[in-house]
Amino acid sequence: MKLEANVPPGELAEKWKNYRGSMNLVAPNNKRRLDVIVVGTGLAGAAAASTLGELGYNVKAFTFHDSPRRAHSIAAQGGINAAKNYQNDGDSIYRLFYDTIKGGDYRSRESNVYRLAEVSTEIIDQAVAQGVPFAREYGGLLANRSFGGVQVSRTFYARGQTGQQLLLGAYSSLSRQIHKGQVKMYNRHEMLDLVKIDGKARGIITRNLLTGKLERHAAHCVVLATGGYGNVFYLSTNAMGSNVSAAWRSVKEGALFANPCYTQIHPTCIPVSGEYQSKLTLMSESLRNDGRVWVPKTVEDAQAIQRGEKRAEDLPEADRDYYLERRYPAFGNLVPRDVASRAAKVASDEGKGVVKTGLGVYLDFADAIQRYGKSEAYAAGIDNPSAEKIKELGEAMVKAKYGNLFQMYEKITGENPYKTAMKIYPAVHYTMGGLWVDYNLQTNVPGLFALGEANFSDHGANRLGASALMQGLADGYFVIPYTIGTFLADEIRTPKISNDLPEFHEAESRTRNRLEGLLAIGGNQSVESFHRRLGKIMWEYCGMSRNAEGLKKGRELIRELRKEFYEDVYIPGTIDEFNPELEKAARVADFLELGELFAVDALDRGESCGGHFREESTENGEAKRNDEEYTYVSAWEWDDNNPILHKEELEFENVELKTRSYK
Repeated sequence: MKLEANVPPGELAEKWKNYRGSMNLVAPNNKRRLDVIVVGTGLAGAAAASTLGELGYNVKAFTFHDSPRRAHSIAAQGGINAAKNYQNDGDSIYRLFYDTIKGGDYRSRESNVYRLAEVSTEIIDQAVAQGVPFAREYGGLLANRSFGGVQVSRTFYARGQTGQQLLLGAYSSLSRQIHKGQVKMYNRHEMLDLVKIDGKARGIITRNLLTGKLERHAAHCVVLATGGYGNVFYLSTNAMGSNVSAAWRSVKEGALFANPCYTQIHPTCIPVSGEYQSKLTLMSESLRNDGRVWVPKTVEDAQAIQRGEKRAEDLPEADRDYYLERRYPAFGNLVPRDVASRAAKVASDEGKGVVKTGLGVYLDFADAIQRYGKSEAYAAGIDNPSAEKIKELGEAMVKAKYGNLFQMYEKITGENPYKTAMKIYPAVHYTMGGLWVDYNLQTNVPGLFALGEANFSDHGANRLGASALMQGLADGYFVIPYTIGTFLADEIRTPKISNDLPEFHEAESRTRNRLEGLLAIGGNQSVESFHRRLGKIMWEYCGMSRNAEGLKKGRELIRELRKEFYEDVYIPGTIDEFNPELEKAARVADFLELGELFAVDALDRGESCGGHFREESTENGEAKRNDEEYTYVSAWEWDDNNPILHKEELEFENVELKTRSYK
């Protein structure tokens, strides 16, 4: 299969503008005759559904939540990037483009990334117009802060609640279209299959999660904005309901899945506390603006801390190793996430971890409190302020910036981060892989589009912080409303799609048989136990550090676990009722297949790049790319025995491939 990226010709900086001006359009009177299904109502989905409704399309929007406001986008904390250059620090559209390409370790498509940087500026204007309460400077201008992997301040934020505030803005747009009747909202409905007619995506099969009823929904095209697959690891920062099923059901109908091994391990999460923990908590990357990451210099001090005999504040500066500042002086604590995560693993593997399990490092705000305290005292005209006053003023400043994050940390851990250093450790957070899409965000299945984290298109092998919200809103507000017309312009003579066609009945029957087959197993083990065991296999063999032997073993173990799942899982209840265990079982069944594809992809890519770290491909302890052999997108066609690899060769005409360096 030859993959056509459908990138328009011309200079990089002119591609999107010229393409918008020359692409096929759908006239307003024809839009009223076209139906669009949008699955997922996070930032990408809510933005797409509301904008398509505003344009005049008839939109059906689906979420398995009780409200679109429950989408996992709400959990994003730190901010959203945009090349506004409000700080006058040298930022530009090209610099955001270059930082994103470099941050992704040169494994993303130039044209898509440049478009993302280009429309980023419009996102901020849109959000402000919606009333999103971005932080502002004293004079009223929008404030910015820095995130990892860059040397400018381009991140707009609303304290530690940026995702929530942006989602409320998108939800307000969506609600308006629901009120007008342009969008019909289906809450508590989960997509369980994709329906194709004559090779084109024409609808979906959903299950009403409250009643258990299977439903057929038809449209001229389908848009998936269903997020990532990080919960294949079981423990992640994702909401526990986040899953891959909508995307994976599409893969089963012929869509290609790209770069599944590109998974982001976020460096600042609260460490695992126990065997039966089911969720991990993110501490925003924004904290690395002011927090300093360190471990004890000696294993003896680390062991004393692990035993509870010492605390962070007991160690003098001379006995601390600020290892990010030492190893990467140019970027310090603001290196990209993959680099910071591996460095934390190295420190912990050396025996210098600071939690009982040995898997944890410090994130310390003592210096920031002192710095802010002295600055505030000077501004207030306080001569010779006492140490207590400096600390009081400094803590007040830190609280103003990060107060809700500090409160969340204290509630979870029982420790006051104003008084003692936070303990953090990397955890699965985001997935750069996803459904393969072209420049129009259309998959290889005509009429099936994928937005946001559900596609692979923008972040390469590693996503920079504050870029997920940017991509979701860019795709939903400013890309898909244009590019969906390239498909629908040829559908204006297609009559309304009936959900009574044989293909819909066949898909519904296929879905019912699959669910009833799961219920009929009648084994002895819970769905949760299988998911937890899968997560352990994934973390052990496909986690932060990977090697060929481990990946082969991991794949074997996943296949064995999948066989055991279909022989011994127990699911109570029936299909035609509220049955959360059945929901979970269907999702875990898909994770078991995706997990295997993940291992296959990681084994095939014999280089280290971004979030994919192969122990066989290193240089001086750092990741070593192999541009001669692996400068391509891996797009996988599912086959239960041997998945089939299709390659999209990546061409770099505007940036030079270099070894990433943050030193």
